[in-house]
Amino acid sequence: MEGWEVVERRRTPAEIREEFERLQREREERRLQQRTNPKGTISVGIDATDLFDRYEEEYEDVSGSGFPQIEINKMHISQSIEAPLTATDTAILSGSLSTQNGNGGGSINFALRRVTSAKGWGELEFGAGDLQGPLFGLKLFRNLTPRCFVTTNCALQFSSRGIRPGLTTVLARNLDKNTVGYLQWRWGIQSAMNTSIVRDTKTSHLTVALQLGIPHSFALISYQHKFQDDDQTRVKGSLKAGFFGTVVEYGAERKISRHSVLGAAVSIGVPQGVSLKVKLNRASQTYFFPIHLTDQLLPSAVFYATVGPLVVYFAMHRLIIKPYLRAQKERELEKQRENTATDILQKKQEAEAAVRLMQESVRRIIEAEESRMGLIIVNAWYGKFVNDKSRKSEKVKVIDVTVPLQCLVKDSKLILTEASKAGLPGFYDPCVGEEKSLKVLYQFRGVLHQVMALDSEALRIPKQSHRIDTDG
Repeated sequence: MEGWEVVERRRTPAEIREEFERLQREREERRLQQRTNPKGTISVGIDATDLFDRYEEEYEDVSGSGFPQIEINKMHISQSIEAPLTATDTAILSGSLSTQNGNGGGSINFALRRVTSAKGWGELEFGAGDLQGPLFGLKLFRNLTPRCFVTTNCALQFSSRGIRPGLTTVLARNLDKNTVGYLQWRWGIQSAMNTSIVRDTKTSHLTVALQLGIPHSFALISYQHKFQDDDQTRVKGSLKAGFFGTVVEYGAERKISRHSVLGAAVSIGVPQGVSLKVKLNRASQTYFFPIHLTDQLLPSAVFYATVGPLVVYFAMHRLIIKPYLRAQKERELEKQRENTATDILQKKQEAEAAVRLMQESVRRIIEAEESRMGLIIVNAWYGKFVNDKSRKSEKVKVIDVTVPLQCLVKDSKLILTEASKAGLPGFYDPCVGEEKSLKVLYQFRGVLHQVMALDSEALRIPKQSHRIDTDG
């Protein structure tokens, strides 16, 4: 082994090409799925006013009146799918069904969108329904400047009363990097003029809007705070006041799994009353459940609408969501281990061979470091660490990397960059898919030091802060 040198293993051109082709296939599959994945909404309106607005006692002898009557008074289902035809043409098919208090209807729409240039596109729409006649529409989008765009939507609705034309134009401009201003003019069906300013940053979302129209005129302010946590928690509140009353709304939403976001909001208004709105976003599907609690402003309804969802969420999170996510993660890790078992075994053998080659170099490095009381790696472990009560489990998931680390010592210094340490000479991944750390016990100037670093965390030793205090 004289004259041999241990270097970091590099991937061969064939391995690099295989990895590139795999990533390219996955990217194309995701892109195609995003463009064709159907988008849908299911809304179920629930009338729970009998919980708080009960009749007086003289009416309670009516059969079946002993328990509150909770009814589903409306439902709405809509679905749409996009089918790319060419690089510039896309067909869009959508439909919806609605019912309220026993009366319902549905409609189906077909649209063809063409990208005319890098600055704009156009869309033709055809629709029909059982409640209203055929619909013909034209929608145009155009970038006027790099910071300004306009959208125009023209529609002709045919019905028994004749032809009802409609025109909607929206002009938008980027006021700064995070703020957009909108001007909207709507003529024909519910004519109105609307202006709004939307500011969206990494930690907040603010909307201010004013509308003057027939029959709806209102002012709106809405604020949402985004917490920078793994669950992407958001807390929001809004105030809307107009000719038809005032509504105050507050709520929160949180990510409960990789593809699911659960949210709830309480709406308090005059004359609308108190409502609880529960929404679940699952990938591209939305499930919405507005629950009308009372037509009056009752403190008890507001209290239960606020506290009830919190209690239910924390109970579900502890008893259902967390165990499910934990089991799902274990299944994914087990599948990943099975798929990479052969590769891990090969890398383990390569690491063991590298350690054997390092022995002579490490012996010379230790002699040089001892002569000047420099840096000596006493013990080093790499992998997933658990509590001290499970030493047996810990040994299964960590590997001894004392020799590889000592081999990297140069001039009484050890410097590791911000990258996974599994690629270092003499290392390999002992627990694929799990969080790993590097624990080092080293001696410098005759004094013991200890440090633990995350897998992708940079590490530089020796440091005074790593020193083990032996006083007392």
